[in-house]
Amino acid sequence: MDAHERLRRLAGRQWRLALTLTGAIVAIYFGFIFLIAFGKRLLARLLAPGLSVGIALGALVIAASWALTWYYVRWANTHYDAELRSIRQ
Repeated sequence: MDAHERLRRLAGRQWRLALTLTGAIVAIYFGFIFLIAFGKRLLARLLAPGLSVGIALGALVIAASWALTWYYVRWANTHYDAELRSIRQ
């Protein structure tokens, strides 16, 4: 397989991963917004004094975005960059 084909396949893998992770964070975010709009009673439940389900889920949305970003960066650093170096040689 020539370098051009390998680069094209690598770009395809990067694109699929980026779309998958983007879809995941959009689903998480809009799921949370949906709950805000239609699940106020659920979000208002207290888990502990001063901590409601809504606050906990909001923090989880932020943590999920960090986790998905970390996953992409880790993938890019270990797989994408290594494959690019291999293609260049």
